[in-house]
Amino acid sequence: MRTIIFSFLIACLCIVFSISIFTRETNAQSDVFAEDSKPINASFMIEGIERNAIIFPNSREVSSSGAPLVFVFHGHGGTARNSAQKFRIHELWPEAVVAYMQGLPGIPGITDPEGKKTGWQKDPGEADDRDLKFVDVALDQILRQYKVDPSKVYALGHSNGGRFTNVIWHERGEKFAAFCSASGQGGTLIPTNIPKSILIIAGEKDPLVSYQNQLLSVEAARRLLQTDPSKAIKQGFAVLEPGVNGLELGTYLHPGGHEFPKKALPLAVMFFQRHSN
Repeated sequence: MRTIIFSFLIACLCIVFSISIFTRETNAQSDVFAEDSKPINASFMIEGIERNAIIFPNSREVSSSGAPLVFVFHGHGGTARNSAQKFRIHELWPEAVVAYMQGLPGIPGITDPEGKKTGWQKDPGEADDRDLKFVDVALDQILRQYKVDPSKVYALGHSNGGRFTNVIWHERGEKFAAFCSASGQGGTLIPTNIPKSILIIAGEKDPLVSYQNQLLSVEAARRLLQTDPSKAIKQGFAVLEPGVNGLELGTYLHPGGHEFPKKALPLAVMFFQRHSN
């Protein structure tokens, strides 16, 4: 009898010990996982000039093809840190690698004619394409350092960053699956672009970028993508128009001003999730 009781106690202790070890291992893995998902301050050398970005690796597992990659571009005078705090794409899409890119001074802005604040080139060739070269180097390095699906690369920008997103579409459209431009027009760049799905966000009371000119960008994208407004899906301010070959034109035309509406951010993520090269 004593032998049976002793054996039972030993078995119980083994179970408790095993559970304890499992719990410690699980907690350790969770801590490491959380550490891995913290932002990384990345630097890139472009023709002798250091460029910077804040990268959030994906915090959830993805398929064997790799994680989506989203580039985010702040407005004139902004910072990568502020855009990470404001847009929080890495939280809305934890499966994605998200790179919040940092602009440089030197490009005049609407409220900064001397170009003293940070910003992005507004046209192809401006400033010797310094920002397009930044994107090229960052994309190449991120593809090598992270498990990213090259068919799921996206760009999102606000204001001056929205305009630069249109420059990227014009000059590097073949490398990206879809775009989101808020408070920044594509203008004459759009008609000759490679057809790609785009979400355009504009405020009716925008004091900085003409709302009517932003609507012209919508019309240019509509013609390029050959969308059918009669088949549009509408929900609140959001409208999705189907185009040729699975392409979409998304619009979020709101009654506000120059801001990037918070409610449009999850829509942008869902828009990206539907498209790949």
